[in-house]
Amino acid sequence: MKYLVSFLFLLVAAISNAASFEESMHESGKINVVIGVISIIFTGIVVYLILLDRKLKRIEKELKEKQK
Repeated sequence: MKYLVSFLFLLVAAISNAASFEESMHESGKINVVIGVISIIFTGIVVYLILLDRKLKRIEKELKEKQK
């Protein structure tokens, strides 16, 4: 229970500081860099998942052909 209360306290503190953090990032022009980095990471994850899905489909197809 003690950990839950501590976690909730930290969560509330983080939310209250989020607005000032956003303003400071926007004022200094770093928000564009943050958005760019997040976009690159997200795109990389999506491409990786697509390639992984293709590999899995190919392996499943090969297994089905071997079972026949």
